[in-house]
Amino acid sequence: MKTRNKIQTAAAGVAVLLALTACGGTAAGTQATEIPKTQNTRDISEGIQPDPAAVALLPQSFKDKGELTVAMDLSSPPTTFLAEDNVTPIGVNPDLARLVAKKLGLKLKFENTAFDTIVPGIDGGRYDFTATTMWATPERLKVLDMIDYLKDGSSVLVAAGNPLNLTNDTLCGKNIAVTKGSAQQLEYLPNVSKWTCTSQGKPAINGVTLPNVQDALTQLHSKRVDGVFYDAGALAWAQIQQPNSFTVLTPQVDTRTNTNAAMGLKKGSPLTPALQKAIQSVLETPEYKKSLDYWGLGASAITTATIR
Repeated sequence: MKTRNKIQTAAAGVAVLLALTACGGTAAGTQATEIPKTQNTRDISEGIQPDPAAVALLPQSFKDKGELTVAMDLSSPPTTFLAEDNVTPIGVNPDLARLVAKKLGLKLKFENTAFDTIVPGIDGGRYDFTATTMWATPERLKVLDMIDYLKDGSSVLVAAGNPLNLTNDTLCGKNIAVTKGSAQQLEYLPNVSKWTCTSQGKPAINGVTLPNVQDALTQLHSKRVDGVFYDAGALAWAQIQQPNSFTVLTPQVDTRTNTNAAMGLKKGSPLTPALQKAIQSVLETPEYKKSLDYWGLGASAITTATIR
């Protein structure tokens, strides 16, 4: 699996930061013994057979190539990160990407890249698709076809015990970290700041843009930011692993948007019908729910792979 060393190191760091203590049972039908989730490199797609209906829609060029390239930012447990071996992609998104590739009868090649480079990379033809907990924002839909595969939301993470007594409505003037290229940076934080702060004569939320969630958590831990605005599932994982360091504010932030995560590929791609069919086929497998349950995201399951 080809990865980029710089981001590999960051992903390994976040795995150490958040997950070295993450122990739990393995997914049903896989390992027989209990091991830390960050060491569990099992392939949930083992034994999955191609879906003839999905394969029938596959463009001949992909059949000839026999491989799909998926772009992911492998730095965000529990959805998308590297195992402790610093080589194997693990989490919900690698699981589901492997299942999709199997449904299409293709091999899967992972490309580990910074989140904000994924959309340009797909648009430029460097990657076939992405499965990296990306939401279908209006800007992305200008260049991507996007297909729902799970639901999530956004939350704010603060220091353990919430010493600043913050709520989703009292972030005005606070330094809130977001990750570069994320929906939180590009759309959600500006909107929430307008709704809850500037429209009421209060100071705007100060968005602090950082390369990845690892940096955001590090800055929160060192009190250089007041909170982190990011994917709810990843922040819940951070709190579980380090309850003495982090607390997730509840409820989730109301961003007034669809919260389904979608796999993305180049707009108008001939691959879109086949990928949609393969994702729908995956949603109907027991392995789909097993993966979400294993990574603590059982409530994120959906039933329909809608093309946006």
